[in-house]
Amino acid sequence: MSVSIADFPQVWQKPSAEELLASLKRLQVDPPVWNPNTPRKIILDTYRNAAQFHRELSAYLSSIIKSNLGWIQDDDEKEALWDQASRRFSERCGRTAMGEITRRWPFNRQRSSPFELVIREPPITGDSLGLKTWGSSYLLAQSLDGIAKESISHLLLLGSPNQSLDVLELGSGTGLLGMAAAAIWQTNVVLTDLPSIGSDNGNAERFTSPKQFKIVLAADPLYDDDHPELLTSAICAHLMDDSDARAVVMVPQRDLITKKLVSRFLSVMAASDLTVIEAHTLLGQDDWDGDGEDSEIECWCAIFGRP
Repeated sequence: MSVSIADFPQVWQKPSAEELLASLKRLQVDPPVWNPNTPRKIILDTYRNAAQFHRELSAYLSSIIKSNLGWIQDDDEKEALWDQASRRFSERCGRTAMGEITRRWPFNRQRSSPFELVIREPPITGDSLGLKTWGSSYLLAQSLDGIAKESISHLLLLGSPNQSLDVLELGSGTGLLGMAAAAIWQTNVVLTDLPSIGSDNGNAERFTSPKQFKIVLAADPLYDDDHPELLTSAICAHLMDDSDARAVVMVPQRDLITKKLVSRFLSVMAASDLTVIEAHTLLGQDDWDGDGEDSEIECWCAIFGRP
């Protein structure tokens, strides 16, 4: 049954604090989690159907925030109502407005038991973008079964432990991709990122010698001019020289700048004797902006190897 804003207590009706608070709690939404298998038509229809409701909801929440709620005597109750109305706004205004959130990321697999990863994301402030779980990480994580079956079957066997295989994730952020790889591939995965995002988690000794990893993963690693060279350097430093070693990289094609970074990355990788074995384009979703129409994003994914 659909929800209509007209059914909620209106400010002009001077409802009790309890009624307003109950209505605001009904409007609470959980952080989005995207299903890569959802057809594009369903995604677009959902956004179109929700557009009118979002406009009505914004007007409703604004009416509460702008009101002095003069008929409510308790100041603490007023503050609670203003706080809840503001929270309902922020939940619909993109990831940067949400504050701290906890998401449950489901993995429904055909050949084995489903599981989920529960990840806490702190508030995103300043340039702490690495503390957001990006949609491309989930999209690549959802693709790990297929990659293992079709692209790196020579390295691991699905459904069996692969403890002798060492995998490295570069720029792991909140760790969704690396943890999913450890669970799906049943192998050891080392998660790494900048010191400002996470500690080495006791893995410092793994980097005393170069080229220790058969597989290197990276999702959404290109967003600045020097990143193509830095990413290539990191891959070359840690990927084994063996001809069967693989690097798996996914980059969202957000704009022309990102596409140019991918082009530069391909050139630098080729100059380092790492060539594209296969490449695909996948459709994913993200919640960086509050506008649902912009949530769909095209992601480029490539698997690299040595000649």
